[in-house]
Amino acid sequence: MRAIVCQQYGPPEDLTLQELPDPTPGPGTVVVRVRAAAVNFPDVLLIDGRYQLQIPTPFTPGSELAGDVIAVGDGVALQPGDRVVGTSFVGAFAEQALLPAAGVSKIPDGIDYAPAAGFGVTYRTAYHALRSIARVAPDDAVVVLGAAGGVGLAAVDLGVALGARVIAAASSPDKLAVCTRRGAHAVIDYDREDLKTRIKEITGDGAQAVLDPVGGSYAEPALRSLARGGRFVTLGYASGSIPSIPLNLVMLKGITVVGMEIRTFAEDFPTENARDLAELAELFADGRVSPYIGARFPLEQTATALRYVADRKAIGKVIIDV
Repeated sequence: MRAIVCQQYGPPEDLTLQELPDPTPGPGTVVVRVRAAAVNFPDVLLIDGRYQLQIPTPFTPGSELAGDVIAVGDGVALQPGDRVVGTSFVGAFAEQALLPAAGVSKIPDGIDYAPAAGFGVTYRTAYHALRSIARVAPDDAVVVLGAAGGVGLAAVDLGVALGARVIAAASSPDKLAVCTRRGAHAVIDYDREDLKTRIKEITGDGAQAVLDPVGGSYAEPALRSLARGGRFVTLGYASGSIPSIPLNLVMLKGITVVGMEIRTFAEDFPTENARDLAELAELFADGRVSPYIGARFPLEQTATALRYVADRKAIGKVIIDV
């Protein structure tokens, strides 16, 4: 099979396309013929050795995929031919992937491989952040920073589905136009407008929640825009800069600042995780939410796709058509 390989930590341009042996399933595992894989910002960090965890090289990057089961190990209920979506820390950017059966589920009828591949990580991250961490209620004003990115646009989609008043903040008119089409109630171009002032103008008393997958210079003005008792959820630092927050702002407004990491959420909050996943699966199967796919690349152009995400050019999800 063909697979993308990270031989040593570095930029996307250092990745190579290689022929590797086809995987063989063991107990509790499945082999999936990959039809589509999704690119996530952590993939960029992982191949560069800058993620929280490091995978020994060489490895095949990619954490979420959709395809067809072609072989199963002992103790697995899935059958060859089943259309499935799967997640794993690495291994998705290849023609075949070996996955734990626990990380694989069937694709709902009527849903294609690409949206199935692009749904898992970003939508779970956004839904856990909105539903369980920020505890967003109908009519809450929710500010989404980096709103045109993978997690950001998922948060716009899901915030609207939850009945919130979603304020999408992004860095260009093109990105904001997509947010508007996806249902955002208001948009802010934070490269050209004062973020704090615009949020106050839109909300009056301030927002009830901020979701921030970007970090950098916009975190503090967004936090200052929160209403008394508001919740600020930090999800990542796509800007490359980790902000420092003056704690007196937190004290004076009674603000809650909380972090959420998708990798450990299920372990830390098992009850909320089960509830959220059941609700999210229903939203997806019913067609009420679905990822916006902004760009697609063939397997041999995976490095280009990762560079596209690293340079913050992506709108919504970037898909590898395997």
